[in-house]
Amino acid sequence: MFEYFYHEILRKTIIAFGTLFNGIEIKHTDSSDDVTEVIKVPLAYGPTQKFLARLEQSAELSKSTQISLPRMSFEFVGLQYDSSRKVTTTQTFVTTDTDDKTEVKKAYMPVPYNMAFELTVYTKLNDDMLQIVEQILPYFQPAYNLSVNLVKEVGEKRDIPVVIESITMQDDYEGDFTTRRSLYYTVRFTAKTYLFGPVSSASKDLIKKVRVGYVEGGDTKTPTRDVTYSVVPRAVKNYTGDEITTLSQDVGDSAKYLEVADTSGISDASYIVIDNEQMYILEIISGTKLKVERGTDDTTKASHVSGTGIGLITAADNALIEVGDDFGFDGEVF
Repeated sequence: MFEYFYHEILRKTIIAFGTLFNGIEIKHTDSSDDVTEVIKVPLAYGPTQKFLARLEQSAELSKSTQISLPRMSFEFVGLQYDSSRKVTTTQTFVTTDTDDKTEVKKAYMPVPYNMAFELTVYTKLNDDMLQIVEQILPYFQPAYNLSVNLVKEVGEKRDIPVVIESITMQDDYEGDFTTRRSLYYTVRFTAKTYLFGPVSSASKDLIKKVRVGYVEGGDTKTPTRDVTYSVVPRAVKNYTGDEITTLSQDVGDSAKYLEVADTSGISDASYIVIDNEQMYILEIISGTKLKVERGTDDTTKASHVSGTGIGLITAADNALIEVGDDFGFDGEVF
């Protein structure tokens, strides 16, 4: 039932989460409010308990010569399915491979999961803590979107919302003179990511070419004519969304001529799409006028207003044909 695949989605999300907190700085000033020291707060991946154990067991870490405090650490602490973002499990999407640009890849819709993170901030001084926290919290209102390239093969790049769930703080200042103060805040986050299954080639699901042969006559042992008909699927939608020109006049639902801004990118015997209506170019009358066949491939004839974009169906659209698309065929007899 299962096959090997590894998109590194969890790893990429963890790394992206950590990069949010790179580059945080604190400043120390003197009595005249002149900056005397700028400290870049180091960030590491690891559990809070190990950092606290080191602080408690190594008293010398409080010396100013040691670059130990302030410090931040983060940890991936939980994973939970998110039913509120569920989509149809059997739904698929098709796109071209990001490397060779020609092979068509297919993948099922992703499964939503929530990743739980804990960010812990350790400082010796309370003002250091407040500087760090104040540089983090304003960006989450209530979420901050991380752009993560989840699946490289199909170029699936999504914004992952990161939400603050809770903030806890602890200031252990009680004790004798030799006991070191322990001041740390813990901020809990949820990253709403998606997990993808295996990516497969869509060529086995799409009809790329069909050849139909037959012989004329009742006796197949002595055929009088052998004919092969070859057909290639053609897209009936402008999947790329590219617009080559616009309408320069309003068009009624029965008009057979179009006035456009420019016809330099259009050729005879090609297909264009205006809104949801497909049209076949019968003839280019001039540099701005087209003679068309309306409502081809069972699309609905409709009125269109001046300025509406016109898309041209090209080979790039043919490469993005979706499974189940009622695509047309071109062909020739050999």
